[in-house]
Amino acid sequence: MLTAALAAALIQTAAPATPDLSWMAGYWLDCANGREASETWSDPRGGLSVGHALTVENGRVSFEVSHLRRTAQGFAYVAQPGGAAPTVFVLAESGPNRAVFANPENDFPTRIIYERDGDALNARIEGDIGGQARSMEWTFTAAPLNTRCPA
Repeated sequence: MLTAALAAALIQTAAPATPDLSWMAGYWLDCANGREASETWSDPRGGLSVGHALTVENGRVSFEVSHLRRTAQGFAYVAQPGGAAPTVFVLAESGPNRAVFANPENDFPTRIIYERDGDALNARIEGDIGGQARSMEWTFTAAPLNTRCPA
């Protein structure tokens, strides 16, 4: 009897399963609007996926390193744009081809959304800047590693 009660308590307090975000894995390229933006995501291993993004636009280069893993706040997207200190966005919603991460305390963005549609990976960040709703979107296409946009 005690063993059954203990097992039930452990099941209730166990952390939820790690979501399957393997659909994000790969090399993704967006060549829209005169910019070259790429994201690379590893396949999940031991509950961890590692990513990096590189954007070249108007002669300027920017980057972000990030990872997806369980944190003290829950499963999260941990972003370090330009090598800055980590910012945690907790998984708020997920489905077979969609994940939404949120951090209402962050200045911008407060939400990060990824959605897979065939060979496309759509990414969106959104939030407020100066009291105005703002967003940025990317439509990445699956590509061989290190593919570049046409000149």
